[in-house]
Amino acid sequence: MATTNDLKNGLVLNLDGQLWTVVEFQHVKPGKGGAFVRTKLKHVLSGKVVDKTFNAGTKVETATVDKRSMTFLYKEGTDFVFMDTDTYDQINVPAATVSDAANYMLENTDAVVAVHEGTPLFVELSTSVELLIQHTDPGLQGDRSTGGTKPATLETGAEIQVPLFVTTGEKVKVDTRDGRYLGRVSS
Repeated sequence: MATTNDLKNGLVLNLDGQLWTVVEFQHVKPGKGGAFVRTKLKHVLSGKVVDKTFNAGTKVETATVDKRSMTFLYKEGTDFVFMDTDTYDQINVPAATVSDAANYMLENTDAVVAVHEGTPLFVELSTSVELLIQHTDPGLQGDRSTGGTKPATLETGAEIQVPLFVTTGEKVKVDTRDGRYLGRVSS
């Protein structure tokens, strides 16, 4: 148990048997009336974001979430198999739990897997990864109708937008949060 004064970003709350992560919080002390805490909560499993207001000092139930450093080993059916880097234990994480992170994971990619009571909740990758461009059409000089970008397929199979000068076989840096192209990687 914690109070609303203990809220911080990343804290996982157990509200009515469902797990929610605190994305944002703000303590508000109006001129009249009691203080309150305005929060933005993200449902751990569905990803749905809601705004919720708590009265200051209200007790909230926190959930124990164990975040472990793991390495992605291989895909088994629809599951992704991760190995704990400390204990060498392997766990299967369903594709729905891995979600968009699958677009940026190759074998031996390090990740943080959040586990609650033995159930994997979500997979966090580092904010950027370096991946090879598997295929992209050559950019035509003077073609600016697309704002200077073109689609490119990464070695993981994900498709991102890259500048016209990027070619097949180049290594690029990609933001894992939104799939943005961040730059070329010199080898």
